[in-house]
Amino acid sequence: MRRPALVLAVLLVLSGCGASADEGSPDPAGRAPAGEAPAGAPELQVETVADGLQNPWDVVQAPDGTLLVDERAGGLTAVLPDGTVREVRADFDDLFALGETGLMGLELDPAFEGNRRLYSCQGDRDGSIQVIAWTVAPDWSAATRAADPLVAGLPLNEEIGRHGGCRLQFAPDGALLVGTGDTADGSAPQDPESLGGKVLRVDAATGAVSVWTLGHRNVQGLAVRPGSGQVFSVEHGPDRDDEVNVLRDGGNYGWDPDGGGSYDESVPMTDPDIPGAVPAVWSSGVPTLATSGATFLDGDQWAGYDGLLVIGLLKEQGVLALRLDDAGGVTEQFRVPELDGTHGRIRSVRQGVDGALYVTTDNGDGADELLRVTPRL
Repeated sequence: MRRPALVLAVLLVLSGCGASADEGSPDPAGRAPAGEAPAGAPELQVETVADGLQNPWDVVQAPDGTLLVDERAGGLTAVLPDGTVREVRADFDDLFALGETGLMGLELDPAFEGNRRLYSCQGDRDGSIQVIAWTVAPDWSAATRAADPLVAGLPLNEEIGRHGGCRLQFAPDGALLVGTGDTADGSAPQDPESLGGKVLRVDAATGAVSVWTLGHRNVQGLAVRPGSGQVFSVEHGPDRDDEVNVLRDGGNYGWDPDGGGSYDESVPMTDPDIPGAVPAVWSSGVPTLATSGATFLDGDQWAGYDGLLVIGLLKEQGVLALRLDDAGGVTEQFRVPELDGTHGRIRSVRQGVDGALYVTTDNGDGADELLRVTPRL
């Protein structure tokens, strides 16, 4: 949605104009070569659903087909089923937006059709990251926040906003999963008392929080594999080894950058010296790709893409597709040709209730888009 020049200027200042060190900068000449799509993969059609966005972070689709997208520096935009693009009024006066932190993950309540409940994960000027519950108006004109945060006190890097996380995803058992970043605090990932560098389980009715997994660097993606109950996380590596992990209760995924009070990023993403550290099912090696949001493609219409885990790439500007065995091991990987370098940095990918793949770009300068990707008939 095109925004007034003054609003756009404010968004540019709040969100920052450059990419972080982890996420890299757009560099088409430096992209790794893309592999060919597998036999039976359909040609894809890519359409722009909304444009003029500034650093959109996540997208969700309601049961009625309405799409809701957020922007890191604050703002919600709805795309109605008839194509109307509408600003959703919401109170972001206390939003902390700096570097990698701001308005980040979105998720709809499983009972959204009845309760109109939406969740966001966002920085707050009180010095923390919070999960906020909202009630969305039936006509999508406004979202009203609950009086108190659903979850408060997630750590935040107030100096540069680094490693804020923060992906939301409902688990098959109804728990709201929250992927958090380590906020560049070397002790956080392995500290069971810290909520940084973790995947949390939250009771959306009560706000009760428990640590599900630990030893993460900066969880940017969470995806549930259809029909299996498996949950996969995606996170950035330092100068090597972006990771995809299969999560299990109590698992330690091995990130331990505690350098005696400093943040030592020379250590491995999965430290073999940590007893029981869970190895990644996929790792980028060198260089990193800046992996971000993830989703599974599900449905016969996807033909050769059906069942694949697809992951947004920021630095490498595209979408990575992974074919998995039953245990979650990777048997094939390639880059989706139609999205390889064609729309710049990809922040989030999510399959909608209508079966289409929705994609947010993250290039800045007020020129970002919400895309719809479907098999070409």
